[in-house]
Amino acid sequence: MTSDGPIYSDRAPEAVGAYPHAFAVGDLIFLSGVGPRQKGTDDIPGGPIRTPDGRQVDYDIKLQTKAVIENIKTILTDAGSSLDKVVDCTSFLVNMERDFKGYNEIYAEYFAEIRCSRTTVEVGALPTPIAVELKVVARR
Repeated sequence: MTSDGPIYSDRAPEAVGAYPHAFAVGDLIFLSGVGPRQKGTDDIPGGPIRTPDGRQVDYDIKLQTKAVIENIKTILTDAGSSLDKVVDCTSFLVNMERDFKGYNEIYAEYFAEIRCSRTTVEVGALPTPIAVELKVVARR
């Protein structure tokens, strides 16, 4: 087991604040909220939810959700864990009514066999123009 403390991934998108990608304590790894942005470009698969001037635009929640989970896989791998070791997931959607079905469909493709606990909540906004963010806890 590696030591406790912050975990940074060179392959994941940079944090939008002063926090690590994850933090290890004992047998657990706590990931910070992870969105769909891509490493190096900040591109958002499925498109952003609004333009830089604030105008709402159409986006693909399925592509955003897939990108989020792939980012989580990257961080967990770099932390010495894996997606199948996730024990808890908190999901944040900016529009539950519009996006829950598509989000849930992609989520099930990855987590149907893992069967971790999950909470999904609607939030007024996320720090970047994204529709979904996940925060997970995994075993090492």
